[in-house]
Amino acid sequence: MLTLGAYEKCKRYIESHSKETKETSRKKEQFPCITISRQTGAGSYEVSEKLIRLLDKKTKESEQKWTYFNKELIKKVIEDHNLPEIVSNYLAENKYQHLTDAVYELLGVKPSDWTLIHKTTETILQIARMGKAIIVGRGGNVITAKLPNAFHIRLVAPLENRIKHVQEVFGYSKHKAIEYIEKEDKNRRKYLKTHFFRDPEDPTLYHLILNTGLLNYEEAAELISEALRIKFPKCFG
Repeated sequence: MLTLGAYEKCKRYIESHSKETKETSRKKEQFPCITISRQTGAGSYEVSEKLIRLLDKKTKESEQKWTYFNKELIKKVIEDHNLPEIVSNYLAENKYQHLTDAVYELLGVKPSDWTLIHKTTETILQIARMGKAIIVGRGGNVITAKLPNAFHIRLVAPLENRIKHVQEVFGYSKHKAIEYIEKEDKNRRKYLKTHFFRDPEDPTLYHLILNTGLLNYEEAAELISEALRIKFPKCFG
């Protein structure tokens, strides 16, 4: 499961890409990245787990595994690895300079104004550019909107399904599950609107919106995998 050794996988992902030279970066295929926006309880964790298993089998250069990043893992990577500095060689070429420009454009800040939000934004851009990553939340779909290798997913589900899922995962009562869902959805909406001036409910932000109330997690993962293969045919065997 993703929880077992999840951060170790993130470390290996970062270290592998940070060792690449400019020359090897030029020669490598640019693989897609996936951003997942979700309603609380719609099953992003479970879909991601199944999706990674599928993509690792289908994507070229199988020695480099797909890797999952959520809020906690991104924060840990920033704290332990100072990721923006580690991958500076990978992004040093002029053709990647637009990534830094995009951060300033999104946030309207100067380099001296970095905060955790700014650094998170830069880190997400860099992870997305390296490819073979699933980025859950943190405005990933908006941050990477201009990257040609980014593919954006929104997971939704009926409230009753989401309540049941939260109860199963956390052992909450129905009342507490409802409170948790309302609070999380409100916080996520506020985060995106406050920092990126977007509404997560805007359907035009996504390539696909999937209802996990009508699709099980395996079916949702299969659909995303197939859509990715169609969108980026050169990356799949």
